Amino acid sequence: MASVLVGQFHARDAEGRVYSVHEFQESQPDAAGGTEPVSTYRLAIGDRVNHLGGDDFELLQSKVKLVRELQNH
Repeated sequence: MASVLVGQFHARDAEGRVYSVHEFQESQPDAAGGTEPVSTYRLAIGDRVNHLGGDDFELLQSKVKLVRELQNH
């Protein structure tokens, strides 16, 4: 299964540390025999990140909660 980098953003924990999060799109088989894109998240250093919904994320191993920073354009 191949992963394609589709985006990246910064997120902060409660102590103010900033993390660089990469969003990947992976194709996974669906029930109808086709493929469905699924988003997965990892830190730039490779740690896995769970998306909790909205702008909330959690580091898988340490359970540290992260909040996506708003982008300023």
